Amino acid sequence: MAIIYHITTGDQWREAQEKGFYQSLSLAEEGFIHCSESRQLEGVVERYFKGKKDLLKLVIDTEKLTSPLYFDWSSAIEDTFPHIYGPVNLEAVQSTEPV
Repeated sequence: MAIIYHITTGDQWREAQEKGFYQSLSLAEEGFIHCSESRQLEGVVERYFKGKKDLLKLVIDTEKLTSPLYFDWSSAIEDTFPHIYGPVNLEAVQSTEPV
């Protein structure tokens, strides 16, 4: 079982539970949902979420995803990050943890 992570807000997670799936704004704007491996989480939180409140870390089991998962190179960070090309089915979210 491979695990990846996605940072979101409590409100966005509650909305996902009502809809039956999770999608972020980046899915509409960029075509995928940004995710991270465990070694990348600290940097992602520091770069994009510093000072923000009510954050949750979605723990995603990649084997349960119904949308495609690809690892794409980020030239800005010079690393490869997991991206989900579609909504996240709730069954793939193993747990949520406060950030």
